[in-house]
Amino acid sequence: MPETLALSWRQYRLERRMFWRNPSAAFFNFVLPLLFLAAGGAILSGSQRDLNKLVPAIAGMSVMSTTFTALAYNIVFLRERGVLKRIRGTPLPTISYFGGVAANAVTNTALQIVIVVAAGRLIFGIGWPPHVATLIVFVLVGVVCFAALGVAFAHAIPNFESTAAYVNAVFLPVVFVSFYVFDSSSAPGFVRTIADALPLTPLIEGLSSAMVAGAHTPSHLDALAVIGLWGVFGLYFAVRGFSWEQSRT
Repeated sequence: MPETLALSWRQYRLERRMFWRNPSAAFFNFVLPLLFLAAGGAILSGSQRDLNKLVPAIAGMSVMSTTFTALAYNIVFLRERGVLKRIRGTPLPTISYFGGVAANAVTNTALQIVIVVAAGRLIFGIGWPPHVATLIVFVLVGVVCFAALGVAFAHAIPNFESTAAYVNAVFLPVVFVSFYVFDSSSAPGFVRTIADALPLTPLIEGLSSAMVAGAHTPSHLDALAVIGLWGVFGLYFAVRGFSWEQSRT
């Protein structure tokens, strides 16, 4: 166990170095959500109520971008370039490799959430999160859920050149529908039903209740149950369909 943990730590350090050397990864993980936050903040600067909704919504999107989007890109790239196959042939334990990858995703998410929370406090006047424990729980559950879904979704992407099209075909509609339902009380019933069944909407609602004083979500347990079910679904297909070798297409 000590050797496995040491190898996981070394893999984690390697993942951090590779992340900062990849401009596209830094953009999708940090810059893109902050651009949405800055643009939304500029448009909604005259309404504190709208800003109170914007910040947790961007925090939820940040969780999805640093896990689902990043892992889908990385897994496909490493698989199609033969890197995963070479890693499989080394003495590095599988648990140490995935431990380092998972810790890297958690670190990126934590950094992004800290940045969003600080921006909400210092720029948008929201205040510090009144329920830190709730915030941590929802972030952790969201990370596990979207990380598992990202790995599972990578199995459906045939090659790296099509990764952007596949990922954006899921990421952008989910963000749009979830933001629309979270912000609008007049959303059509069928749209609200779809959004409530997706993992991002309950995650945003949970983050809102944790980050904004006076915010209300119908039930933390209901929201966590939806996210958890998607997480189980993702974990099942992530493990079942995982391949160390390139697609034969």
